[in-house]
Amino acid sequence: MDNHEETKREPLENEASPEPVRKRRHIAFYIAFPIGVALIAFALVFYLDLANGPLACLIAAMVLVAGLVVSSVLIRDARIRFRLIPWGAFLLSIGVVLGNARPSTQAKSAAYYDNPVSIEAPLVLDQGKIQGLYNQDKDVEIYAGIPYAEAPVGELRWKEPRPVKPWEGVKDCTHFAPRAMQVDTAPVMSGLIDMYSEKGWHPDFTEHPLQNMSEDCLYLNVWAPKDAVDAPVLVYIHGGSLTGGSSGDDSTNGEAMAKKGIVTVTVAYRLGVFGYLALPELAQESPNGTTGNYGLLDQIAAVKWVYDNIASFGGDPHRITIAGESAGSSSVSAICATPLLRGTDVVSQAIGESSSIAGAYPPHTFRTLEDAYKEGEKLKKEQGRSTLSDLRAIPAESLVKTGTTHSSMTLDGYALDKMPNEVYRLGLNNEKALLNGYNVKEGDAFIVPGFLFSPTNKDNIEGRLAEIFEDAGFAKKVVDLYKDKIEADAFSALNEIVSVHWFMYPHYEWSNLALDNGETVYRYQFTKENGFHGNYHSGEIIYAYGNIAKSGHAFAYDESDYRLQDTMLGYWSNFVKTGNPNGGNLPVWAPYEKGVEKVLELGSEVKQIDERYLGLYGLLKDYVPSPSHSEE
Repeated sequence: MDNHEETKREPLENEASPEPVRKRRHIAFYIAFPIGVALIAFALVFYLDLANGPLACLIAAMVLVAGLVVSSVLIRDARIRFRLIPWGAFLLSIGVVLGNARPSTQAKSAAYYDNPVSIEAPLVLDQGKIQGLYNQDKDVEIYAGIPYAEAPVGELRWKEPRPVKPWEGVKDCTHFAPRAMQVDTAPVMSGLIDMYSEKGWHPDFTEHPLQNMSEDCLYLNVWAPKDAVDAPVLVYIHGGSLTGGSSGDDSTNGEAMAKKGIVTVTVAYRLGVFGYLALPELAQESPNGTTGNYGLLDQIAAVKWVYDNIASFGGDPHRITIAGESAGSSSVSAICATPLLRGTDVVSQAIGESSSIAGAYPPHTFRTLEDAYKEGEKLKKEQGRSTLSDLRAIPAESLVKTGTTHSSMTLDGYALDKMPNEVYRLGLNNEKALLNGYNVKEGDAFIVPGFLFSPTNKDNIEGRLAEIFEDAGFAKKVVDLYKDKIEADAFSALNEIVSVHWFMYPHYEWSNLALDNGETVYRYQFTKENGFHGNYHSGEIIYAYGNIAKSGHAFAYDESDYRLQDTMLGYWSNFVKTGNPNGGNLPVWAPYEKGVEKVLELGSEVKQIDERYLGLYGLLKDYVPSPSHSEE
């Protein structure tokens, strides 16, 4: 054999030949790689849908996945360090894409159609001229973003709202003004919450931009029937735990109410630390000695502005109904109790949905001034600022991220001079008729997230109730009352108990206080199931104000929902007009009577039903929270 001739080595006995090994690797590659890529692609599609970012992000992600596939196939036989290059490039690039996968922010148009038509001539107010637009049918005039007070910025941060100054020229009122400062829930978390509500994933790759926000937020919106004269007026205050929400929310759009002949107004107000911070120094500098209720004072200023200006829109200032849901409903009960409107005819009627602070011990959205001061001092320490001028110098975008809590009204001696419960007992409240109620599963949205990974059962429910009530003895009484329901389904029992404590009993108290003052009171319970929020907290809003068609979850509603919407919109609009929800072909809604204890069920059927929670109401009547108890 030539010494220079290459000798071929036979494989050892236990050594596989290169060709079968290569074949097995190819088979493994073409089985595992497509599965892996498919999982990655699905995860990206799922995430990018929930992130609600621009469609370009989804397209870019799919291009990157395709590039990963092609490059990985082309160099599948290369050494490992070369095969990792496409993966490294993919991970770096997809990180950039995901970093930009978030909704944009923009001014939100007040119109729900393309190329909206402007109203022929500006409307003249005492403060200046405003330009609005028509709805698509041209039977409703819309004016959005009307200032009702000076911008609460700079030296006006944490001061009572001041009358708006006149402006020159014509103010464009075709877009909603920015939302009040608030911390938005991450889009992915919002998407997961929607999935929980919808009980499934309904992909939507249309970007839904967020309404922009600003500390300059004291604006309201008006929907007026065309050619209205002395029309009844509805002023709606949005919810959101006094820390979030918008007066331009689709669920409370005022077009449907305006089509019923009602001039409809939605109001924005200061939220969170900007609306409910309390400090002794702020009270000392105030000419009225007030602090801690700036958002409530904004709402009162807005209602006064409506009283003074609504005739320009065709509304009757002597027929104003105030309405709200959740924290907005708590605010309605506070406005009904404020001395700043006492003895006037500014408020005729009130609609309260799913919250009230009129009870003896408000379970949320209310705290003592002492507790409010303690949280204010925490803010000063957190920010490292000791003077009001230093606190006012903090950028709004930074201050809104505070870890301190400012989501409650307080007894400040000015906006609220007495506990609302006492105001009602003295007959000093402002409204003349009341429509109010709650949903059957109010508490779920608040309880479920906290115990998501620790389900409630019959062994731990008493301990959880003891923490909620801060009273082990009272918790034991509640468990004894609910023993059969707890045995059957402890999870549902806890949610019902919390719903009754936080929402239903406060409305029961409010109704009885108003009834004792000679008011006509109408009570409801919303029980309608659907494919989205159903009868959870806030689920009734879209029905009562006629906005199912404007929902981003229209797939969740069927003909039965539209029928209920027509019924509820009829009840609500009749009440605004006359103080009585009955009329037309609507099922009769009997006014509330003590001893009869009936409520109107708004569900698959609309009918009077027996009050379901009288047993727990009886216990709660004697419940006195501990002095440290201060729900946020």
